[in-house]
Amino acid sequence: MPILEKFYIASIGEEAMKYRFESLVGNLVVDDQGKISTLGSLREKATKKPRELPLLPLLPLEKAAPVLAALKDKKYFAEFYRKNMQLTKKSLKEAVSDDELIVQAIANIGELDKVANLLSKRVREWYSLYFPELAARVSDHARYLALLTTKSREKIMAELQLSETMGADLPPEQVQEVQLLAREVLQLYQLREQHEAYLQEVMKKHCPNLLELAGATIGAKLLELRGGLKRLALLPGSTIQLLGAEKALFRHLRSGAAPPKYGVLFAHPLVQKARKENRGKAARSLADKLSLCARLDYFKGELKASQYKKELEGRFITLRSNLKR
Repeated sequence: MPILEKFYIASIGEEAMKYRFESLVGNLVVDDQGKISTLGSLREKATKKPRELPLLPLLPLEKAAPVLAALKDKKYFAEFYRKNMQLTKKSLKEAVSDDELIVQAIANIGELDKVANLLSKRVREWYSLYFPELAARVSDHARYLALLTTKSREKIMAELQLSETMGADLPPEQVQEVQLLAREVLQLYQLREQHEAYLQEVMKKHCPNLLELAGATIGAKLLELRGGLKRLALLPGSTIQLLGAEKALFRHLRSGAAPPKYGVLFAHPLVQKARKENRGKAARSLADKLSLCARLDYFKGELKASQYKKELEGRFITLRSNLKR
């Protein structure tokens, strides 16, 4: 019979009234005087064919003081320690949520961007000793790396319609070192793309409205800055608008400089497409809708992000057309 099943009293003679007392170390059986006996010890006294009786009543609160005092005995310390360790380990396992996975992924994307950009500049500077014209013609780091790792200088010059170069004529083994570094950096960009695809999958299940309206990168960044979907859902639109612009906000409060109008929302296409003087309004309208999306996702509401997106696009298309007139 499982331990957590009903407690039964067997025919063991005239004894004091028995009660059930629930504690961290388990369910205990106690008497009127606060004497503790575990369920196992009570069963040992029972006859071979115990008579089944109703569930033991809970110990009244006014009679709990002697039991609590008895539990301070050192013989219970080891059991308390073992049980606390079990509960702590269980809590740690259950604490891992989709929020944590999203935060870790977007944080690593940011670190990959920093490392990849730094090393890409090193590749450009190094390869410019051999072919300086390529750096001026190709600004995108990933495309630059792909070109120099897959094509020779002569083929790239033919594609760019260049007849000569000011670069030094380095031996192949020198160029191979630069190409080796370029291949490694190119893998960082590929890893970043894999992380973005992973974010799409996790956020599609965890916060589909936020994903639809903000996108994977911006939506995950908002979750990272606020520390989870629950905290983001509690924020008003005005606070979401300024997430990522904390330094500018504090500078405004200290020195009276111009207040920020947007934080990470600046990278959103709706804000980017707006005229410069209207980007603050665009960020505020977007933040209001994102606040609604976060609440819908947290409380498992319906999918309304597509509707919000159409409303925002229609509003700013109308605004741009009015300004042109």
